[in-house]
Amino acid sequence: MSHLLDIAITALLVIAGSFGLIGSFGLVKLRGAMQRLHAPTKASTVGVGAALMASVLAFVQAGGGLSWNEWLVTGFLFLTAPLTALYLAKTQLHRNVPRTDLPPTGTGAEWASFDQGLDHR
Repeated sequence: MSHLLDIAITALLVIAGSFGLIGSFGLVKLRGAMQRLHAPTKASTVGVGAALMASVLAFVQAGGGLSWNEWLVTGFLFLTAPLTALYLAKTQLHRNVPRTDLPPTGTGAEWASFDQGLDHR
């Protein structure tokens, strides 16, 4: 059992490092703000989640039992990262993209984010 946990911890740490590296590389190399938004919110979130799961397994292997701290941090991370990305994308859309440049919605209605009377132009 200990050997299998070692393999699982190692695999999770390799996954965490790989996704962290991919997310960091994407943050540096991608051109626009909307493109750069995907790197930390997608790849790095999975990387941090995998590192936290490796930490949970390491505590279980050491005989410390389940630690709820890592589970709570992981849950918080996976709940807040998409919301942060959503609000950053909406801010980018409202500040830097004119309404005339937006594609049609196909429904006859405005874009939902502009339909709330938040546009100050």
